[in-house]
Amino acid sequence: MILVKLGGSVITDKTTYRTFREGAVRRLAREMMTTDEEKIVVHGAGSYGHIYAKEYALQSGLKEKRQVEGVAKVMHDVRELDNLVVGAFNGEGMWSAAVPPGSSVTMKDGILSEMDLWPYERFLKIGLVPVTFGDVALDDKKGVSICSGDQLMMRLAERFKPRKVIFCADVDGLFTADPNCDPGASLIEEVDQNTLSTIPRTERCVDVTGSIYAKIEYMLQIARHAGECVIINGNAEGRLADVIADRMVVSSRIVGGN
Repeated sequence: MILVKLGGSVITDKTTYRTFREGAVRRLAREMMTTDEEKIVVHGAGSYGHIYAKEYALQSGLKEKRQVEGVAKVMHDVRELDNLVVGAFNGEGMWSAAVPPGSSVTMKDGILSEMDLWPYERFLKIGLVPVTFGDVALDDKKGVSICSGDQLMMRLAERFKPRKVIFCADVDGLFTADPNCDPGASLIEEVDQNTLSTIPRTERCVDVTGSIYAKIEYMLQIARHAGECVIINGNAEGRLADVIADRMVVSSRIVGGN
């Protein structure tokens, strides 16, 4: 089993509302199809989710009536993105099925508390690739909150114990600084708990699913349940196929604790 996270910055242009990168998604599907292993794909919301989610402050929960409009808009947009992703996968012959978190998870104060794993198990059993995504979900304490792709990855890794967990980002891995802004940034090839203190406190784009620190914390926990956990550049052609095939690639390897 391989568990793949396609970052929102890989499948969309995060700076422009509702901009889908179909060619990139089709290529990534072809690379995933180089193995017959079972696979589950989680993708980010990118420019289909983060912009409205931030505008309506959905990460803070329901506090005023106008936010209901934001919930409806974000849920509509991220489902449209997922339909595009699944359509691109199916167009390449990687037959897939959507599993919307908004209908299958429950949050509690922003933390994923319950997740129905039955659809994933059944889709895998009949040979379909389950595809899920960052979404707005019901929250027992806040009304609604954002269920991030990283939280979904955590729960899926716990249940399925994948051979590989692969995070496809728009850079080669985790760096000592933002490589898009700092030419002196260097790749951190092995990431562990001590690495958090070295990460710069900057963000390039709107992101309502938590800081890079929270994302790395999730990755460290995910790594405990996988044979290998890596961050690669999903925009680099062939890199996903190479890491699936156990070939050496430019990447950051996540080393979880016990």
